[in-house]
Amino acid sequence: MQKSFNAFTVTLLLVLLGLPFVGIAQNKLDIAVRLDEDNRLLTIQQDVTFLNTSSDTLDVIYFNDWANSFASKRSGLGIRFEENYDRRFHLAPEEDRGSSKINNIIDENFRNLKFKRLPDAEDILRVNLNKPLLPGQAQKIKMNYNIRVPDSKFTGYGVLNNGDYNLKYWFIAPAVYDGTWQYYSNKNLDDLFMAPTDFSIDFSFQSDFTLINELDMQPEEFSANAQFKTVHLEGDNRNNTTIYLRKKSEFDSTETDAFTVVTNIKDRKVIPEREAIIIDKITGFLTEKLGNYPFDKLVISVIDYRDNPVYGLNQLPDFLSPFPEDFKYELKILKTTIDNYVDRTLYINPRKDRWIADAIKMYTMMQYMDHYYPNLKVVGTLNRYWLARQFHLSEMEFNEQFNLLYLHMARMNLDQPLKTPSDSLIKFNKNIANAYKAGSGFNYLSEYLSDQIMEESIDEFYSQNKLKLTSSKVFEAILREKAPKNLDWFFNDFVSTRKTIDFKFNEVKRRGDSIAIEVRNKTKAKVPVPVYAMYKDSLISKTWVEPFVGEKDTVIYAPGADRVVLNKEGFIPEFNRRNNYKKVNPFLGVNKPFQFKLFQDLEDPAKNQVFFMPVAEYNFYDGLKLGAKMYNKTILQKPFSYKIEPQYGLKSNQLTGSAGFSYTQNLDEGNLFAIRFGAGGSLSSYAPDALYKTFSPFLTFAFRETDFRSDRRQYLTVRNINIYREESNVIENDAPNYSVFNVQYTNSSPGVINALTYSADFELSQKFSKFSVTAKYRRVFLNNRQLDLRFFGGTFLYNDTRARGDYFSFALDRPTDYLFSYNYYGRSEDTGIYSQQLIMAEGGFKSKLDTPFGNQWLTSINASTTLWSFIHGYVDFGLVKNESDPARFLYDSGIRTVLVEDYFELFFPVYSSKGWEIAQPDYDQKIRFIVTLDLRTMLKLFTRKWY
Repeated sequence: MQKSFNAFTVTLLLVLLGLPFVGIAQNKLDIAVRLDEDNRLLTIQQDVTFLNTSSDTLDVIYFNDWANSFASKRSGLGIRFEENYDRRFHLAPEEDRGSSKINNIIDENFRNLKFKRLPDAEDILRVNLNKPLLPGQAQKIKMNYNIRVPDSKFTGYGVLNNGDYNLKYWFIAPAVYDGTWQYYSNKNLDDLFMAPTDFSIDFSFQSDFTLINELDMQPEEFSANAQFKTVHLEGDNRNNTTIYLRKKSEFDSTETDAFTVVTNIKDRKVIPEREAIIIDKITGFLTEKLGNYPFDKLVISVIDYRDNPVYGLNQLPDFLSPFPEDFKYELKILKTTIDNYVDRTLYINPRKDRWIADAIKMYTMMQYMDHYYPNLKVVGTLNRYWLARQFHLSEMEFNEQFNLLYLHMARMNLDQPLKTPSDSLIKFNKNIANAYKAGSGFNYLSEYLSDQIMEESIDEFYSQNKLKLTSSKVFEAILREKAPKNLDWFFNDFVSTRKTIDFKFNEVKRRGDSIAIEVRNKTKAKVPVPVYAMYKDSLISKTWVEPFVGEKDTVIYAPGADRVVLNKEGFIPEFNRRNNYKKVNPFLGVNKPFQFKLFQDLEDPAKNQVFFMPVAEYNFYDGLKLGAKMYNKTILQKPFSYKIEPQYGLKSNQLTGSAGFSYTQNLDEGNLFAIRFGAGGSLSSYAPDALYKTFSPFLTFAFRETDFRSDRRQYLTVRNINIYREESNVIENDAPNYSVFNVQYTNSSPGVINALTYSADFELSQKFSKFSVTAKYRRVFLNNRQLDLRFFGGTFLYNDTRARGDYFSFALDRPTDYLFSYNYYGRSEDTGIYSQQLIMAEGGFKSKLDTPFGNQWLTSINASTTLWSFIHGYVDFGLVKNESDPARFLYDSGIRTVLVEDYFELFFPVYSSKGWEIAQPDYDQKIRFIVTLDLRTMLKLFTRKWY
């Protein structure tokens, strides 16, 4: 009775004070939507009830209108596609891209509300309220708008080719206010941030569709003529309303003891009964580890897995895959179920605080693999074969690959802090490395603290914050309270910085049954490390050295141990484990045995590895060159690398080859991110009867932007090229031996829509000195027409080689390559197919004209543009100046066929300073080509969007 009276009193006071009575606990969206399939249009009437849960008075409310992110090619979404080297959105017509159109926005009294799109974010709406919204009050807003659904080719969501629909971010959602407005543009990162929301949706569509969704679904209602049907959907405390419309549904439903899983992830080689067993096993495990799922149904789709797969050998095609089909299916279901399970229940800002969700997801997955597949190797069933077992990769546990993929980025000096907003992450870090590092970090903590403390902390965090707005700070507070040790190292260093981890032994001394050790922390990351005392392969003791910086002395009890090892189990994602081994009494100072292997392998920290690989190369003079390469490079990059590559030319019957070494010093801070130095040499034929030798020490400084996503790089290289050429009876050789000191600066921004690269080059030799500049610009226009422009200008500062010919002169169409820097297949050929190889350097002309060299200065402009598809037209013009001759103006033009840009191209001259070349004899000898056979160079075509 007393409680009822108090409730009545509070309500009466609110009415008397003129304040609305709030009967909701969170935001509410009532949406009536109708699909016009012919026009790919959603007509929406939406009622929004926005609850001000803050202590601030609000005058505006911001909304995420992410459907409109497709409207402009210069939106945040469009720019993201461009940065990821994806042209499809840039080249798409307007009708394929989609948009939203707001018809009106009114309040509960039917008064218009002023609204506008943010100038720098077209998918964010700012709605001005007619009266202030006080703390605890709710504001009702009515919206009427249309959504033009985009083509699914951009993100996987939208209209499919067969007329089905995948709908995500299809409605306007209120942004979160937690003291500041948490809104941001759609960048195809799957990270819309919504507060817990109650949904009530009436979705009308043509009757031949089936609707798949996670919300509770009421029986369908049909229109009078049965052409349309309406499905009513309801759900409280939700943040996801992805809808799949299918004319023939491929989704199946599996009821488990925990909840129902609806999915279209299938494998035709896995029988339905086995699928059901796998799904039930996964849902049971997640319920045990994370608690009861609060909803009756979870939808997971092929597109969910496509966006967030398990990266590894499991992705190989069936005929190459080392895993059985049911295991690959289980991995897909496991990864996607964990992702959606966490995303549907923990309301964490996915743009700014993503790492904590990633950590829980990956740690849970690692626990699952340890529980059900404790002995599984990353190579799967290949481990049964003797040949596979010869590689250290075959010994890697399945969960160890997560550290490996993070370390791949750390070794490239491209790793980023876990706290980095997801839209600032490099694609590889966003999709792979950061999530894997976060999961490995939780595994690190479980080893340092205990499995029990980690599981209790996750359980408490999950149970107390499920279906609530929360953050990593809440988890941090829970873990710190439960942990018996200080965890500043984890949250301040491991999570918040990109400091790498690297330990080594300075000294190891036997003291009776104990060993005195001095451990050195080679980086600034103040983290703990375990020390293992070993006798052969047996563990004697394991001791944790608490977090420190610099050197630390400690004594461990280790009776009978013959060596000590840091981080032996490898659960710490350590930058370099090769220096973690130390013998107590090493023979001749050798702490690790040498290992010689055929073919490249994973890095084995317990061995000094040397690899051998057969190699084959080709040039016209040596013919096919066969040989072997001895080197130390592993799958992960190393600071120091070397190679020795002897070869034998089957045509020349000459011993050829190359050798070299380099050392890269990565720098963590500032624009200068790497310093690389080394030396290399080669021996090969430059004529049918003569060899050349090169030796070149070098030093390179590499610079990048503060924004790691920027592809702009600057390089300053200093080198000294020493050339030694044998005398030839076939080719004139007036300068057999010479040295050139070279300084080169390059500034490169290789974008997919706008690309600009320019460089300056200075050369100094005993007989000449020259300076040149090169600039290249590429632009792809909205109509898919491409424009390429290139400028070259070079001049001699002095030249005492003119009397000896044009070997060091600037070349109009075919550089002599006196520095032996270009990959010529027949570098000394004047006729025949090899003379038609085009190297786009110096003059860049395609036609062979009467003045092919300039011994004083040369300038040229090369241009090409699209005519149709891969057919381009080109034109070159330039000025060539030789001593004692006036400058000559030269030009050429023709057709350029672009098969793979910059890698495989053909040039057909049409008209030049020589007249109509297409009508002249021996036209087939005038055709020029670019062919790149270097696999490492071609690989950049596929890796550039990831880094």
